[in-house]
Amino acid sequence: MIENLLSFSIATMALALSPGPDNIYVLTQALVNGTKSGIATTAGLISGCIVHTSLLAFGVSALITASPTIFYVIKLLGALYLLFLAYKVFKSDATVSYADNAPKKPLFDLFKQGVIMNLVNPKVMIFFLAFFPAFLWNPSADTVTQFYILGFTFMAVSFVIFSTIAVLAGSISGYLMKHKSVGVWLKWLQIVVFIGIAVFILIP
Repeated sequence: MIENLLSFSIATMALALSPGPDNIYVLTQALVNGTKSGIATTAGLISGCIVHTSLLAFGVSALITASPTIFYVIKLLGALYLLFLAYKVFKSDATVSYADNAPKKPLFDLFKQGVIMNLVNPKVMIFFLAFFPAFLWNPSADTVTQFYILGFTFMAVSFVIFSTIAVLAGSISGYLMKHKSVGVWLKWLQIVVFIGIAVFILIP
């Protein structure tokens, strides 16, 4: 269990640090409206994950209980999806960019927007489905509890990373502007993480 959670936490940390729409949005809000706005946005994004975790826990757990073969197919499709994401990142531009005209909003509005952004994005549920099952430490036991432990671990790690981005927004943006090549390193970090998790899923 500890080994699985450690591996899961490291993978989550790498993903949270890689540039994507969520952490770029947090960075933008923190730059325009201040650290509190970035943290409020983060809290909203993370809160939405509770719903995705619940759907995953009860839906996939039922499938696992019904058939080990179905569970293997889910893991296989998850690995293929992660390889597809790695390919998309490989084909994408390595430049890290963010908007400098983010609208100013009250903290609660930013929180609500973060929740909505998370809930209405079907890619989040697909990603959870691809990512989480590989880290179950005992698929034949209580998988609902295991999914919730993974879900809250994911939320805790992501919240810490995103909040740190909000606090260090000025320094991070300044560094990215001065060191354009960092985008290449972050791009390959994403690729390595996606491929690494996909391989981990496929290993019996």
